[in-house]
Amino acid sequence: MISRGGADEKVTIHRDTDCLDPEGGRGRSCRQRGMPEARHQLCDLLQVEIEVRRAGSLGAEADQGARGRERQAEADVCRQGHGDRGVARSDRKKALRPTEKREAIRYLTDTHGLSVQRACDSIGLSRSAWYKPLVDWLERDRQLAETLSALADKKPGLGFWKLFRRLRRQGHRWNHKRVWRVYCLLKLNRRRRVKQRVPVREPMPLIVPSQPNSVWSADFMNDALYHGVRFRTFNVLDDCTREALAIEIDTSLPSARLVRVFEQLAAERGLPDVLRTDNGPEFLGEVFTTWCADHGIFIDYIEPGKPNQNAYIERFNRSYRTEVLDTWLFRDLDEVREITWAWMLEYNEERDHDSLGGMTPIEALENAKSSTFELST
Repeated sequence: MISRGGADEKVTIHRDTDCLDPEGGRGRSCRQRGMPEARHQLCDLLQVEIEVRRAGSLGAEADQGARGRERQAEADVCRQGHGDRGVARSDRKKALRPTEKREAIRYLTDTHGLSVQRACDSIGLSRSAWYKPLVDWLERDRQLAETLSALADKKPGLGFWKLFRRLRRQGHRWNHKRVWRVYCLLKLNRRRRVKQRVPVREPMPLIVPSQPNSVWSADFMNDALYHGVRFRTFNVLDDCTREALAIEIDTSLPSARLVRVFEQLAAERGLPDVLRTDNGPEFLGEVFTTWCADHGIFIDYIEPGKPNQNAYIERFNRSYRTEVLDTWLFRDLDEVREITWAWMLEYNEERDHDSLGGMTPIEALENAKSSTFELST
């Protein structure tokens, strides 16, 4: 019986074991072939009934249940090996390196008396790798290290690929991966300095302020003493009166030093509303920007590579360099400070400016004080 569509509908199949049906025209009967009578009767009497159960029957359900359990077991094993990172993988040990495997095999053979074959099978290292002689990398790469070190000492500014191509030009055929490994072991790989990305700047238009202490400009300059020691100057200018407010001189001027300069200016004459600067690291430091924000100073950064947007302080820098830095040969920083202080007094009190109508910066400041406008503090 063959079940079709379910367990209730069945079709019975009757099969004769050894003979064909003579009435159906399908061939000769058993009698015509000379079969014995008893055999022919047995062929008529025997009927084989086969019940084939298809999908949906109990046999299929049992088979599916077994296969489902197998798939579930495989899924559990895979999940233990590759899933459940937080639970399963935390118990897995880190794979051993070949040197560590050798030490473990040596411990098993010497301490516990295991054979080499059994110890290798336990640790997971082939016997050919165990019996293979070790390579002394220091001795093997000695010529490469000496050649690479000599070339790097002669040309310290070259990077890896330029040194590698020079080695090839000299006739050495070392692989680049081997050269890179020795290059790193010699600590020749230097960290590449990534250029700091400055956000897009939208500076205010360069106009002449109507009142003093409203807009200041600041910038740095560099020079050297006669024996080669470098020093820096931090210049602060009032854009309205062109008055030189401060010129701080030292070998190092970090953000904290700028804060101290502005605190001194605040005690003498107050603070500006706007400070125009470039994108130097001292002006971008957290110490300086936080202090300006706490004291209500808006920092107007110019666009990178456009010093003309801070033209007032750039014009002042040219006068200071031409008349002081390029004129005198300084022996120490105290001499630089003394000459700069005398020049700054002359610049503010005696030097007239065409942009101020022929007035000096001090006269322009007095004129602004006597006007009906209030000074910005």
